[in-house]
Amino acid sequence: MTPARLPFFVYGTLRPGEANHDLFLRGRIRSEEPGRLTGALLYDGPGYPYAVEGAGGTVAGELVTPRADAYAELLAALDELEEYRPGDPRNLYERVAREVIRTADGTPVRAWVYVAAPPVATRLRARGRPIESGDWLLR
Repeated sequence: MTPARLPFFVYGTLRPGEANHDLFLRGRIRSEEPGRLTGALLYDGPGYPYAVEGAGGTVAGELVTPRADAYAELLAALDELEEYRPGDPRNLYERVAREVIRTADGTPVRAWVYVAAPPVATRLRARGRPIESGDWLLR
């Protein structure tokens, strides 16, 4: 089954100025704008963050809209970067469709978000270090 062509919500190393932004997004996107994911906490990982759902909180990031001609290539590249394989119990992240709030006008936008996979989320809730601001750039 082909996934829906949704924008992506990025909150860590894919944000502007971070290590993976230019490597993965340059030349492949039509737009990016500030957004926020509610109902999730941001945790510090080993060099990258995890959004953990099911907790009060807000995660700051960007809504990234790929160019139509680059969508499939970008989706595959981001799945590989996040080591996401549909249905694989070893995933560190799961790609899920969630409502993200566009910061500029408060409009909800359905977007793909890579969130901590259930075993990772359980570990982080028990022993992880939350990023209180919800913003990876302010860690």
